Amino acid sequence: MRCTNLLGTRYTFRNPHDIPTDKPLIITTNHQSMYDIPPIIWYMRKHHPKFVSKKELGKGIPSVSFNLRHGGSVLIDRKDAKQALQQIAVLGQYIETHNRSAVIFPEGTRSRDGRPKPFKPMGLKTLLQNAPSALVVPISINNSWKLLRYGKFPMGLGAHLHFQVHAPIPNMGEPEEIIARTEAAIKKGIEIL
Repeated sequence: MRCTNLLGTRYTFRNPHDIPTDKPLIITTNHQSMYDIPPIIWYMRKHHPKFVSKKELGKGIPSVSFNLRHGGSVLIDRKDAKQALQQIAVLGQYIETHNRSAVIFPEGTRSRDGRPKPFKPMGLKTLLQNAPSALVVPISINNSWKLLRYGKFPMGLGAHLHFQVHAPIPNMGEPEEIIARTEAAIKKGIEIL
């Protein structure tokens, strides 16, 4: 994160909620770029976030790939729904047992212009089923797409990334209702400029 400050990038992470550390969390957020991830890791560090990541990230990126393979996150094959859901179930059971947090991007892929994509609910539903005591923590991310608006080079200058943590949602009731509430909270906090 500090390296991007050289480009004039600023980060604002708002979390007005007292989120307990003795419960598992399902951190659910929109996805705009790979720069969504370091602020979540840093600002939510006391909750030990683990990620649902595509398998392609499990090799070739120094330190990141190693951490994804050995740090409790899961690597999914987006072309193999059965394998993906099995791995997500494993992550749900892990966070339930160890009071950790799982981070999932239900859109399935990044938005290149900041506009949210529809949720693909099966991964989130699988986490809800396998971590029954978890709180769902919706986060809205704004402007991280601006760092990569031209691709990986040149990087965008002067972006102000905003992260807004919304009120946690208990994992109680029908999963479809919880998912709908989560999606509505996230989308309400997204600003399209």
